[in-house]
Amino acid sequence: MSTVTDTDTTKKAPAGERVADWADGRLGIYTLAKANMRKIFPDHWSFMLGEICLYSFLIIILTGVYLTMFFHPSMNEVEYVGPYVPLQGQLMSEAFNSTMHISFEVRGGLLIRQIHHWAALIFLAGMFVHMMRVFFTGSFRKPREINWLFGFLLFFLGMFTGFTGYSLPDDLLSGTGVRFMQGAILSVPIVGTYLSMFLFGGEFPGGDFVARFYSAHVLLLPGIMLGLMVAHLILVFFHKHTQFAGPGRTNNNVVGMPLLPVYMAKAGGFFFLVFGVISVIAAIASINPIWAIGPYRPDQVGTGAQPDWYMGFAEGLIRVMPGWEINLWGHTLVLGVMIPLAIFPAVLAAIAVYPFIESWITGDKREHHIAQRPRNAPTRTAFGVAWITAYMIMLVGGGNDIWATHFHLSINAITWFVRIFFFAGPVIAFIVTKRICLGLQRRDKDKVLHGRESGIIKRLPHGEFVEVHEPLSQGELYRLTAHEQYEAAELPPAVDENGVARKVSGLEKLRVKLSKGYYGDDSQIAKPTAEEYKEIQSGHGHH
Repeated sequence: MSTVTDTDTTKKAPAGERVADWADGRLGIYTLAKANMRKIFPDHWSFMLGEICLYSFLIIILTGVYLTMFFHPSMNEVEYVGPYVPLQGQLMSEAFNSTMHISFEVRGGLLIRQIHHWAALIFLAGMFVHMMRVFFTGSFRKPREINWLFGFLLFFLGMFTGFTGYSLPDDLLSGTGVRFMQGAILSVPIVGTYLSMFLFGGEFPGGDFVARFYSAHVLLLPGIMLGLMVAHLILVFFHKHTQFAGPGRTNNNVVGMPLLPVYMAKAGGFFFLVFGVISVIAAIASINPIWAIGPYRPDQVGTGAQPDWYMGFAEGLIRVMPGWEINLWGHTLVLGVMIPLAIFPAVLAAIAVYPFIESWITGDKREHHIAQRPRNAPTRTAFGVAWITAYMIMLVGGGNDIWATHFHLSINAITWFVRIFFFAGPVIAFIVTKRICLGLQRRDKDKVLHGRESGIIKRLPHGEFVEVHEPLSQGELYRLTAHEQYEAAELPPAVDENGVARKVSGLEKLRVKLSKGYYGDDSQIAKPTAEEYKEIQSGHGHH
């Protein structure tokens, strides 16, 4: 017979367990973890695009903290006495001097600088591709419209965070970019000169812009972006992740792996993989070698001055725009800059509000947790490809001098090519993409009705050769037919049941017209019906 002694009852729990109990009693960590740590996440390769953005952002923060320890955001002039001989004795700003110090004298400084810069480029590239994945699969639909706005703001703020970042070294390349921005600000009617004087603290380049850009780059913009990132992830967690159609997958469940331990283990490994790839790129591919460019001087312009890729659209708009000007009431309006400055934010605004536009066109207010295949939304997919085409064409315009020198082309020919295809290219891309999507829908329909081509040729008794088709599995049949098809909106009858003429607003007429463009008979292929499938499979009308 066993007995309980005083020693057994007074034995203390391990220190780690006592700390955990203490924290749980005050923060409720165990309850929170128990409810959420086993949350299921779907598994698809395209979902890693968002993770690349997250991990790149973390790498930017980590390397940025290291760089701030050695960078001096000041435009006070000093004489360079560092180890880089070609610049010794030259006057430069403290910002440029400290960047040279980081690159040549701080242990690992150049590698950290390059990791920071490459991570910024990859972060914005990942954001771009991630947003396109969300766009093409319709994952922005209710209840994720707000999360789409958060993602858009992250991309938008990331562009300006990157711009302020590569302007900080005060080298000739970044200074040329800042001068470009200052010229664009000056083109704004009435308030342009005031904005420029406020931003630069006087006539360009002033003495304050590096310090002001530094504050925005290190504190303001990253702080806002960090808040948006956290809010974005919370909403992903709250709304649950979208998943592609498949057996057992509905709007009310998620099929995949639990957050702990499977998903977290994969995510942790992927973080180090992303960090490793960025580090390798930074170690072997030089970016922004300021020592070869030299410090900024207002009387010089660097040849081949290009912004980072994400600013190429705005740069291209201004480069290819004719230098139109008009004079009104003694004031000169520089249309060659004003019009591009109006187009650029208009395009960005259209991207931001697109989920609300599509919801208005369809009239669909339901929640959607199943991602669409791009081919099943041909008009939306065509719009996305047309926008990417316009972006890439303007990227060519933004680097017209580089294209001209590297490929021995006329810069005027490149400029006119961009001017023409900025309008023609998206239209061609829209038409071609829509036809491809409809063709893929037809192929899916044929595959559902007739099965997969087996490559086996069979000769029939009467001499005809036919290919044997293998029937699809039930899972494959479900995947190809699970998508829903909208019906185009119709205008109400001209008169109501009492014979009174109806008043239809112009906005409603526009909605109906757009709805027919999205979901009319020429914009989607009808799914095969169960009756068609049974008739084909029963052998009627085919071999």
